[in-house]
Amino acid sequence: MGKKVAVFRKEHFNAAHRLHNPDWSDEKNQSVFGLCNNPNYHGHNYELVVQVTGEPDPATGYVVDMKILSELVQEEVLNRFDHKNLNLDTAAFAKLNPTAENIAMVIYDLLRARLDEKLDLKIRLYETERNFVEYPA
Repeated sequence: MGKKVAVFRKEHFNAAHRLHNPDWSDEKNQSVFGLCNNPNYHGHNYELVVQVTGEPDPATGYVVDMKILSELVQEEVLNRFDHKNLNLDTAAFAKLNPTAENIAMVIYDLLRARLDEKLDLKIRLYETERNFVEYPA
């Protein structure tokens, strides 16, 4: 087994969402989600950190070409979610509650499908400076 290195790409996107379970009453949604259940939505300035881990290629020295990783994040994440209402403007969250946890898992799936299977992937998504999630854990 060779030496593995982790590389990171940081990006930002802005998006609105509403946390809401349509199977629950308005009262239960308000009780569980509080201000995040605002019927007029609310927004976040998300910070995304994409971690790719693997053995550097002997020919290039790269784990992954960071220019290619940047383009991949732009195509799969930023073009899809930046300045969007996640509930209303995206297919991914038409029926999936856009919690930070679910957003991170969706981003993981989008990027995982486009990365070499020999590379490990981890997503860290900051919803606020103090609240963030990682997937996989």
